[in-house]
Amino acid sequence: MEIGKVPENILKRSVFKQIHHHRREILVHPNVGEDCCALAVDGDYALVFSTDPITGTDKGIGRLAVHINANDIASSGAEPIGILVSIILSPDTAENDLKQIMRDIEETCGELDIEIMGGHTEVSDVVKRTVINVTCVGKVKKDKFIPTGGLSVGDEIVMTKWAGIEGTSIIADKKADILLKTLPEELIKTAASYKKYLSVMPEAFIVAEAGVHAMHDVTEGGIFGALWEIGEASGVGITADLRKIPIKQETVEICEVFGINPYMLISSGSMLIGCLHGNELVEKLAKKGISAAVIGRATESNDRVVINGEETRYLGPAVSDELYKIYQ
Repeated sequence: MEIGKVPENILKRSVFKQIHHHRREILVHPNVGEDCCALAVDGDYALVFSTDPITGTDKGIGRLAVHINANDIASSGAEPIGILVSIILSPDTAENDLKQIMRDIEETCGELDIEIMGGHTEVSDVVKRTVINVTCVGKVKKDKFIPTGGLSVGDEIVMTKWAGIEGTSIIADKKADILLKTLPEELIKTAASYKKYLSVMPEAFIVAEAGVHAMHDVTEGGIFGALWEIGEASGVGITADLRKIPIKQETVEICEVFGINPYMLISSGSMLIGCLHGNELVEKLAKKGISAAVIGRATESNDRVVINGEETRYLGPAVSDELYKIYQ
């Protein structure tokens, strides 16, 4: 299999079909695009869990590990509370490297008001570079949980921030020597600074209070992959307009250097939202300084398409993220 997410057909056949449901307390079960599960507890609240590894980079890995899992929790309408951290180090890792990872994790948790609850660390020769897996837990009122699969036909799809922002910052950090041969240093520095946009928690809390139908953070596979996932999870078609998808010029130029598609580039920090009145939500987010745009809508068709003028691109399940191509 290719590096990256397991293909959707294999995921359904070899993962989901092996899972059976044994407990009534579980409110949300595994499904394409559903990044969280929810566990009913006494009273009005549910606990929400998400788990994800960081494998695409080793620079800033601690911050990324916290953000991507907190984003999953926040995208369900829940408040992230704490994390469990599993760190597997390659044998050539120095103690100072581990110390810096933990400093980054703790600093990010402090910024987001999240507690490190525990975890595990080990050194293993089965990894070539550090792998961090984080499990994040949050809480939400049971009637306020927002699934990925909540889109209804006619809902508008709002996208926050810009396509490919996480991948842009990673490439600018890791491949600056190559980029400097063709791009201005200031552009590369600006692109690297996009890591400051990796959290979706600010917009998630605003959106959750607005009574939206679905939320999904954009990660591996980029905006094209996320559009497919939110449509597949909801059982609806998607029509999106490429010209309305926000993207930074730095992303376009960096992707051109490596010949990769910015709309299929990992993009933590961006979120898709399904709601009835998209422009009203965009205005509400703008008042809080958060960039957003209406990029499409949910349809009765089973097709998920992106329109660019007279051209139509049919989307499919997310394949290997474009980020992995820079390592080839």
